Amino acid sequence: MRRAVITGGTGLVGMHLSALLEKEKYDVVHLSRSRKPVTRFRSYRWDPESGYCDKDAFRDGDTVIHLAGSNIGEKRWNAKRKKDILISRTETARLIYDASVASGIRPDAFITASGKDYYGSGISEKIYTETDPPGSDFMAETCHLWEAAADPFEAAGVRVAKIRTALVLAPKGSALSKLKAPARAGLIIRLGTGRQYFPWIHIDDLCSVYLKAVSDSTMSGPFNASAPDHITHDMLMDAVARQRHLPVFLPHVPPWLLHLVLGEMSVVLTSGSRISPDRLIRSGFEFRYPDIDQALRAC
Repeated sequence: MRRAVITGGTGLVGMHLSALLEKEKYDVVHLSRSRKPVTRFRSYRWDPESGYCDKDAFRDGDTVIHLAGSNIGEKRWNAKRKKDILISRTETARLIYDASVASGIRPDAFITASGKDYYGSGISEKIYTETDPPGSDFMAETCHLWEAAADPFEAAGVRVAKIRTALVLAPKGSALSKLKAPARAGLIIRLGTGRQYFPWIHIDDLCSVYLKAVSDSTMSGPFNASAPDHITHDMLMDAVARQRHLPVFLPHVPPWLLHLVLGEMSVVLTSGSRISPDRLIRSGFEFRYPDIDQALRAC
């Protein structure tokens, strides 16, 4: 049976992807910090803080899917928090390498998550492709180093795919849940200028991207995982308003106020540029939810 080892398996993407891989007859195992199983999937213990990883988790021919990483929107950013965000993505990849490749175990593929912010957190009319260089701000540098942590696998002859993920839309637990929360009270809240672009992907499509990366041996290097429907924040909130049959009348929450409340982390909400999924589409991938109205109905 084909085998997939997943880090971050109890997260939003990890749980959806684990279920999809299981449906496709993969033997799915998780790396977990807990000594007790927290899901129905078999787990092996790792502790990135102490540098421990159970080598029994890995076998020759496995596909390793690296989703683990601290939630960037969970806490206000300070120097310590930013360090945690970076280390949780980079040192963990090195730990996996040491426990597998460096220990004489050869995975078939190493597939790592990355982020749309690889290209920087500004607002630009440019549509970014995988050949564009990384940006220079904190999130861009984080994504750049996150991907670079996978390079030792490639140097050892392991196929590596890097999934630069847009904001994930899902019925529960995604960024969409927070953005549409005021709608429950009959309000549509618009953030920043509203002109910032909002690259997005439905959770089902994202998991299908990972499934393709697992099963398609031609997929290597970076791929932008973002729906082809380019929308701004205002366009997103207008779509939410249509779904909920609500009026849009409140003024935008200004960027300076969001920065006052959230600090540097506010850039996640107030900036954004378009990224192109053309390379993914050329690989043969077909989106189930290519436009925002379809995706919101599904959510």
